[in-house]
Amino acid sequence: MRPHILFRYSGIILLFNSAFLLLSSVISLYYHDAALLPLLYSSLIAGLLGIFPILFVPPATDISNNEGFTIVVANWLVSCLVGILPYVLWGGPFTLADAWFESVSGFTTTGATILEDIESLPCGLLFWRATTHWIGGIGIIVFTLSVIPSMGRAGMVLYRSEMSSLATESFRYRTKKTLQIIVMTYVGLTLAETIALRFCGLSLFDAVTHAFATIATGGFSTRNLSIAAFQNPAVEMVILFFMLASGLHFGLLFAAFKGEPRKLLKSPVARYYTAGMMIGIALVAWAVHGDIFQSWGESLRYGAFQLISLGTSTGFATADSAGWPGFAQLIMIFFTLQCACAGSTSGGIKTDRILIFWKGILKRVTITRHPHAVITTRIGGAAIEDDVLEAVLLYIGLYVGVVFVSSLLLSALGVDVMSAFSGAAACMGNVGPGFGAVSSLGNFSGIPQAGKWVLSVTMLMGRLEIFGVILFVSAWSRR
Repeated sequence: MRPHILFRYSGIILLFNSAFLLLSSVISLYYHDAALLPLLYSSLIAGLLGIFPILFVPPATDISNNEGFTIVVANWLVSCLVGILPYVLWGGPFTLADAWFESVSGFTTTGATILEDIESLPCGLLFWRATTHWIGGIGIIVFTLSVIPSMGRAGMVLYRSEMSSLATESFRYRTKKTLQIIVMTYVGLTLAETIALRFCGLSLFDAVTHAFATIATGGFSTRNLSIAAFQNPAVEMVILFFMLASGLHFGLLFAAFKGEPRKLLKSPVARYYTAGMMIGIALVAWAVHGDIFQSWGESLRYGAFQLISLGTSTGFATADSAGWPGFAQLIMIFFTLQCACAGSTSGGIKTDRILIFWKGILKRVTITRHPHAVITTRIGGAAIEDDVLEAVLLYIGLYVGVVFVSSLLLSALGVDVMSAFSGAAACMGNVGPGFGAVSSLGNFSGIPQAGKWVLSVTMLMGRLEIFGVILFVSAWSRR
């Protein structure tokens, strides 16, 4: 790894974050709140640190794949470090560990929070908090590549390092075209949801911040009770729709917007995703009907929102699921682990991998019954090679292993088993809320300080899909 290349691209990311911090300070100025100076100082610090590598380090286009992975992981860390500045400078409830946790949770679009009184934060800080979701949801590197001049091979390496391998294989365009599709779809969905929420009665501030959090499948709300605070079924329906949409592959959504909905409707992954959600909603609604909610209408309303919120890794809430039956909680934990499609802003294992996993099981059963048969695993007519199947199985095994180790560490720190496991699964999947003490209307303030550092690493590993972190660590360990 050539350090000067890392410094230059870190400079670009620092300037990018500085611009959004400056925008947040404008919001703070408009509302005359106490976050103005912390946001301005943070923007100035990020800008000064970012401008020097741009001025004094020459650009490079001959970036290797290993350097690309290192740049991506390093710049996620740089962004998270910049993200803590306004929290620490403002003070309030933020210790260093809490500020780091909140920043990592924002940029990784996890939506887990240590805040017990969200509404006590100034509007400028709430806007920055939502903004970390929005720029993290599309991917810091991908977003930056879309707004700066062409970087040739360097841009392609960074893009492929940032995006899930499943997502890049699903796109059928050149890198530049793919970036345009991602950004157009992302911005278009954000604008559409903002307008829809305004029509439903939300203020412009609440509409924008909740649109940022929804399209990024993040979950940071400006209210202590999340979406439940609005008591507005129309708002819930709008957010539910956009959560579902944001969990789909952006390439398929773009094709649908362009007048080719058949690509979306014929996609096996999209069909599995939507069918799984419908089955999950039915099971959760059945489980909560009677003891929790008396009517089927309420059971469907709250069950659907909670299931889709967790199943898309968004993490908003309209009810406290901590007291729901164990059957409903287990169904939602499955969707917390699986989440939505590759090529979306969702976290988790991804429905693509789960579908390949099921296909792999069917292949193994068939070969066991017919040892001499030649079986080709296919999804939507495309053959799945054995090395892809092997990579999927390895990833799922590693993913579950990280969740288990994180749960074990939290339990050793005194966290109860349900909170430890569901919290680790929620952070690994970038989902946000779990169950027990970290349920949908709870928070992570009660987690020990050491546990917050553990979960911060877990969130980053989930967002960078494990192998990126492994490559980053191995690259620096060889130095």
